[in-house]
Amino acid sequence: MWKPLLLLVLAVGCSSAAVKAQSRPLTLQEALQTGLKNYQSIKAKENYAKAATENISAVKREFLPDLNLSAQNSYGTVNGQSGTMWGYKGWSTGASGPALPSQNWNAAFGGLYLANVSWDVVTFGRRTAKVDVAKELLNTNTADLEQEKFEQQVRIAGSYLNLLAAQRLRGSMESNLKRAQQLQHTIITRALNGLTAGVDSSIANAEVSKAKLTLIDARNYEQAQSNKLAEMMDVPPQDFILDSTFVTKIPNQLLETVSAQDSSSLKQQPLLKLFGSRISLSEANQVFISKNVMPRLSFMGVMQTRGSGFDDDYGAANLNSYSQGYWAGIHPQRSNYLVGLNLSWTVTDLWRTHSQVVRQQYTTEGLKNEYNQTYSRLQHQLKLSEEQIENAVKKYREAPVGLKAASDAFLQKSTLYENGLSDIADLSQALYNINRAETERDIAYNGVWQAILYKSATVGDLQLFLNQL
Repeated sequence: MWKPLLLLVLAVGCSSAAVKAQSRPLTLQEALQTGLKNYQSIKAKENYAKAATENISAVKREFLPDLNLSAQNSYGTVNGQSGTMWGYKGWSTGASGPALPSQNWNAAFGGLYLANVSWDVVTFGRRTAKVDVAKELLNTNTADLEQEKFEQQVRIAGSYLNLLAAQRLRGSMESNLKRAQQLQHTIITRALNGLTAGVDSSIANAEVSKAKLTLIDARNYEQAQSNKLAEMMDVPPQDFILDSTFVTKIPNQLLETVSAQDSSSLKQQPLLKLFGSRISLSEANQVFISKNVMPRLSFMGVMQTRGSGFDDDYGAANLNSYSQGYWAGIHPQRSNYLVGLNLSWTVTDLWRTHSQVVRQQYTTEGLKNEYNQTYSRLQHQLKLSEEQIENAVKKYREAPVGLKAASDAFLQKSTLYENGLSDIADLSQALYNINRAETERDIAYNGVWQAILYKSATVGDLQLFLNQL
């Protein structure tokens, strides 16, 4: 009989951590705070958001000037020769010396010292577009974090309500067992005194056994819900003591109608904001890709100083005019500088980039389709949540009526049976009816809060639910 409550279960995740033993009831607000603090998925997305923040600074620094300093000392020959050459994979020697009539192996030290600066002064929008992409990535990661926090709060609240209902249901099953045992005692006593048939005691024993089995099932369900709440809070499994004061009543102001404010606030739903940020990120990528067809204007500057162990008159007529001393070769002797501007444009990017832009456009349109589909689904859920609240309130108000009728009927059948005016079948049916009525009451009380939570989750504002507590 407890199984209909399974319909109230919400999706949950998993994790583990430690909390102190409870000395007082755990409130829903405390459960939410603990879950947000401990849940590893939230911590992961917080780190992703921090990484995206640092990425903005990294992208901005990509456009700083490139400044290179170099110092080189070498030892070798300086045989010059007229002719062409190609350095395979960048490997070749750069010897500057006279073209001698024959090979000689005179060698000396040399030094090369330079400072080189290169800076893309004008990128024609490429720099701004890339920074915008980094900012939109941060917005997307932040929206993803807020969405994860919101979903986790809804999961925790749902698990909290499910456990509350399971605990109340277990209490009802304990009451049912107690009634069955009391009837068993009465029936066996009457049977021993010859006032009822012996088969009645067998039926009473069967009712007690059935009540025990139902109680075991209820406890299993309670343990499962307790474990789910522990997972959502990322704490070890334990026997939770929950605050059950609010679940025995309904809010004074129910969210029974869909207001214009509810419909407009759908735009602020964390899931829609996440989809919206992904669209913005895709559009920013589209702009950045389109900027790749533009040229770039670069500033360049070089300051170079050289030293050589070969004297300026070294040549075929004076092959001994050089020194093999280390300092004589590496100390600076001649310097040069160069400054200039370089305008470069890869013309074939016009064709290459066009396909990339079109590809990104389709991606953007696909994200917009997903956004519209999600918005439509939430609108339908908003209408459904209104109907669920209305039906839950009706069940809440009707459940006490059914319970009172079942209680009166059970009392009547018990009295009639004790006076020999009713049989065991009628009494068993009355026992079943009162147990079912108590179960329906437990589900109805919890169902009102589940319906309010469902609407809050749909609208994207958990305060609509928390303000009713």
